[in-house]
Amino acid sequence: QVQLVESGGGLVQPGGSLRLSCAASGSIFSFLIMDWYRQAPGKQRELVASLPRDGRSTYAGSVKGRFAISRDNAKNTVYLQMNGLQPEDTADYYCKGTHYLRNWEEYWGQGTQVTVSS
Repeated sequence: QVQLVESGGGLVQPGGSLRLSCAASGSIFSFLIMDWYRQAPGKQRELVASLPRDGRSTYAGSVKGRFAISRDNAKNTVYLQMNGLQPEDTADYYCKGTHYLRNWEEYWGQGTQVTVSS
């Protein structure tokens, strides 16, 4: 069983930065396609950033140019660097791993809260 644990959330002022981390247990991290999602209060969960096997990251239009997803397979960790944060970025952020050799089995973390406020 794979466990994903997010960290790095918190309170930040508008224009500030945070780096979220998502650490995976087990030895299959290199087989996981990693995504970051977020869910704001009263809204549906949305895909923020994706890092597929070809390494070509993609982003939601609302965060493109401000957020960057990366991974370190040696540390079993995926990151989300968030710059230029705005109040509308306030949400719970979740990482998801999809195992492409296990019938696209999905694993979710428990989430980390990001609040952007002055």
